[in-house]
Amino acid sequence: MDMPIVELDTNFGSIVIELNEEKAPQTVANFLDYVQSGHYDGTIFHRVINGFMIQGGGMESGMKEKRTGTPIKNEADNGLKNDVGTIAMARTNDPHSATSQFFINVNNNDFLNYSSPTPQGWGYAVFGKVIDGMDVVNQIKNVKTTSYGFHQDVPVDAVVINSAKVIQK
Repeated sequence: MDMPIVELDTNFGSIVIELNEEKAPQTVANFLDYVQSGHYDGTIFHRVINGFMIQGGGMESGMKEKRTGTPIKNEADNGLKNDVGTIAMARTNDPHSATSQFFINVNNNDFLNYSSPTPQGWGYAVFGKVIDGMDVVNQIKNVKTTSYGFHQDVPVDAVVINSAKVIQK
């Protein structure tokens, strides 16, 4: 089964991500909707923590939050793990609150994996992996960060997703 592939064109280079629609069908459909609507174009990686993850998909430059759609069901119980190079949905404390924000793991973050259907055990739904451009991810994880308002770990110089496009359906 061919999996959908998405390219994120950033100001650091291209990140190509293969989406696992077999293991995370609702999450992949949600992500593709945002890609095809142009939602991610011009957004930034607004939270960068070397040794943890890089998070984006919900803010524009100046930390302006974009409007999002309805939250989706958390599919973290799909067996996929938050390992280096995987992409997962960001969310609030509510396990089923993910909308557009995602993160790319830059470490094996076992503590983010599903362990039980409880608020503490739900984990974060992995739905794909970087298949090209980990060098770009590694450049981004090393950028200098600061605080911006009540946000921490914000890159000093914006890391911009110029465009996101589906390159294989």
